[in-house]
Amino acid sequence: MSKLIVRDLKVNGKNVFLRVDFNVPLDEKGEITDVTRIKASLPTLTFLILQGAKLIIASHLGRPKGKFKPELSLRPVQKKLSEYLKKEVVLAPDVIGEEVEKLKNSLKNGEILLLENVRFHPGETENNEDFAKELARGIDIYVNDAFAACHRAHASVVGITKFVPVKAAGFLLEKEIKYFEKMFQAKEKPFTLILGGAKISDKIPVILNMLDKVDHILIGGGMAFTFLKAAGKEIGKSIVDEEKIEVAKEIMDEAKKRNIDFQLPVDFLTAEKIEKGVEVKTVEDGMIPGNHMGLDIGPKTVELYSKIISESKMIFWNGPMGVFEIEEFSKGTTSIAEAIAESGAISVVGGGDTLAALEKAGTKERISHISTGGGASLEYLAKGNLPGIEVLDEVR
Repeated sequence: MSKLIVRDLKVNGKNVFLRVDFNVPLDEKGEITDVTRIKASLPTLTFLILQGAKLIIASHLGRPKGKFKPELSLRPVQKKLSEYLKKEVVLAPDVIGEEVEKLKNSLKNGEILLLENVRFHPGETENNEDFAKELARGIDIYVNDAFAACHRAHASVVGITKFVPVKAAGFLLEKEIKYFEKMFQAKEKPFTLILGGAKISDKIPVILNMLDKVDHILIGGGMAFTFLKAAGKEIGKSIVDEEKIEVAKEIMDEAKKRNIDFQLPVDFLTAEKIEKGVEVKTVEDGMIPGNHMGLDIGPKTVELYSKIISESKMIFWNGPMGVFEIEEFSKGTTSIAEAIAESGAISVVGGGDTLAALEKAGTKERISHISTGGGASLEYLAKGNLPGIEVLDEVR
């Protein structure tokens, strides 16, 4: 890859601004319930500390909408980070300002300052130039290791880079770019794109951008019903995006023109309500009763999709095949997760729900790359670049 990477930098004694993604889930007591994102940042953090950088870390947490909200403070992250690094991490009282500058200036080599939640300032999401300038004050090197935020043109992701002389990717971001470049180059064939989840709108740009790269497209989840309705099938009470029916038709026509194998589910598990313990029916596509809704792909679809997956050399998957949180409608998703793990293909999986499905299926360890950004991974596939990656320095 052509972007400058943190390992190529001389950081000893330099003020390094590291943008990470510590947007972790918290319970009602303010305790972190999933540390995956913190752990994912440790290789870059450890490298910078060992190389003697004076480290200033920035992240957002939740959606405080430009206001200070104590319940969205990065205090729980600071405690967890100190524990993992076995080193004191100082939490700044704010993101910019006189007190923060004093703390930045007092850092010694290998010491760490964690700024408060960058989204406590409206200037962050507005990509305000004055706020970005303040973030960059006294900074020698900018390192981005927050792939999940790279699709946002925010001040700590994009704006700050105008005012810092050196801009590089961290190790986590490097890994993300490397695997997505494999997807764009599409050298491993057959290449299978698997898309599910309820919303069709964020998946349409992905399909359109990847039509010239993929061999198979497998559709599941709630988004399948917009395509099925576009194909004139009976979908009962299943969710449908009426505004996207015409686009769905066009996509299917285009896929046919290009000889792409575009697969929709051939059977479903259906019920009258989305809840545990309901009576479940298995029905063929186009046969969903008027009072039922499709809530998972059926056994014939699982068999069909699994065969295609087993013959694939590269796979990208985003979005569950059904309402997998409910046991009765989880088998389609976990079966697809198992098929991908068994395939031996280069596999990239993105999206929070899809990752939860991998956990449930116990197949996480056998996936080539688990992307840390759901929205970012979809936007990357749809556009071929992201604002937060574009602004990093190229290797000279």
